[in-house]
Amino acid sequence: MSDRIFGLIWLAVSITIGALAWRIHAPFSYEPVGPRAFPLLLAALMAACSVWLMLRPGPPVRWPNRATFKRIVAMFVMLLAYALVFQWLGFMLATALLTIGIGRLFGGSWKLCVAGGVGMGISFYVLFDRLLDVVLPVGTLFK
Repeated sequence: MSDRIFGLIWLAVSITIGALAWRIHAPFSYEPVGPRAFPLLLAALMAACSVWLMLRPGPPVRWPNRATFKRIVAMFVMLLAYALVFQWLGFMLATALLTIGIGRLFGGSWKLCVAGGVGMGISFYVLFDRLLDVVLPVGTLFK
């Protein structure tokens, strides 16, 4: 039953994404299919998968216990906070803090989580911003 409920919710999300993607228009065409093709394709694939999940659900699933559910909610809150502070703190600091939080959530020691968070924040910034030319925010907090 939980597969069907999730499938129904995900179908609604897919339809919403598709409706929002349909409104994307570029003032000039910089690629043959335009900027809305990719989000529309993703929305269609997600909708198809959600329909499949509703029609052919998997075996019954045991819902997580209270402690696991709290960790899932904490993860959701951390990811939401990451999205909200991403521009303000910048990629490196926001990513480091998220990595530390997730590491602690899964039982990592402070020493290893901080080392991993700092390492991921810096190395991913160098990888994406410097090597792949993906512009990432430095953070308005530091300007």
